Amino acid sequence: MPDHPAPTPVRARSPYRWVLMLGALAALPAFTVDMYLPSLPEVAADLGSSASFAQLSVSVMLIGGAMGQLVIGPLSDRFGRRAPLLWGLGLHILTSLLCAFAPNMTVLVGLRLLQGFFNAACGVAAMAVVRDRFVGAEAARILSRLMLVIGVAPMLAPTFGSAVAAAAGWRWVFAVLALAGVVMAVVVWQLMPETLPAERRQTGGGLGHVFAGYRVLLRDRRFMALAVIPGLGQAVLMSYVVGSPFVFQEGYGLTHAQFSLLFALNGLGLVLSAQVNAALVRRVAPIRILRAAMAIQGVFAVGLLVVALTEAGGLIGLLAVLWVVLAFQGLIPANASAIALSRHGERAGTAAAVIGAVQSGVAGAVSPLVGVLGGGTVAMASVMLGALCCSLLVLALATPAYRRGGWVELAH
Repeated sequence: MPDHPAPTPVRARSPYRWVLMLGALAALPAFTVDMYLPSLPEVAADLGSSASFAQLSVSVMLIGGAMGQLVIGPLSDRFGRRAPLLWGLGLHILTSLLCAFAPNMTVLVGLRLLQGFFNAACGVAAMAVVRDRFVGAEAARILSRLMLVIGVAPMLAPTFGSAVAAAAGWRWVFAVLALAGVVMAVVVWQLMPETLPAERRQTGGGLGHVFAGYRVLLRDRRFMALAVIPGLGQAVLMSYVVGSPFVFQEGYGLTHAQFSLLFALNGLGLVLSAQVNAALVRRVAPIRILRAAMAIQGVFAVGLLVVALTEAGGLIGLLAVLWVVLAFQGLIPANASAIALSRHGERAGTAAAVIGAVQSGVAGAVSPLVGVLGGGTVAMASVMLGALCCSLLVLALATPAYRRGGWVELAH
């Protein structure tokens, strides 16, 4: 069972300012992945690596993010949100610059692991600050609004990254990411106040207290189920992310510009569905939206695999079904995360770390399967469907969401 809830957070006076600021923070890790995507084939060729090893440079960043969040989350509960965030941004800047000078793929993969570890502070801070200032359906609404900002990353990052790489080479993509870290550090330093007052910080000593906090969360079966769902959803997205450059650029012959436009259109679907969710949570309990969206998404994922196997409809048919599958993802993580966070508001940083770590870890573990299975359209669709089936099973078996009247237990 969750602990007694923390004092109700005070609602922010300027929610849109917080949405923009926290959304930009939460988008930085995603931007770090997406700017690099159009360059993957060139990076593999330049560094004398295979396609699957190049894809690993994307996946390890997620694994690094998982580890980083487990460390940074408790630190943010003990020392506040600002200090760990600023340290994380500073080290993100350093590792981005080192990536720009990587001599081979092995070094680049190692640096990407560290890059993910350090910029994990951005995601932890964004989620914890939302819980510091918002609760319940309001938190789900704000998290959905964050998706509007986060959705800009897949819409703009590949185009921007492709333009930078075309003008100056793929190494300059990392220089731009370092500059983005500098900008965010200045914004946080100047504009983001501390949202966790000293009297609400975790003051227990040492690693024992940290492990005790994690033990409380790990024993809460429903919290863990809700924490796994965004992770499996991220696995769906990352399976698309790591597979799409090879499926569409090498398999279907799309140019950099066409691939960037495709990425933008799929990002638009995520943004639109996130805004639909932000409106729906005013009238419908987040758990009801979650259980319906996941079931519908699963049906379309089956359709995606059928299209991949039969090639029905060609490229257009594949893109149409893929767009729907990805769009429904905008209705899932915000609701699952908000319900999970509401169960442990007194240790929001640690809870956010568990959610984020599971999200990055599961996605980092699952997405390389696309390359292992061959990297083609069928491999990408199969891994996406597998992750969605696991997600549905978790919701059905570990929560009462699909039981008669059971959703009421998770609605408050």
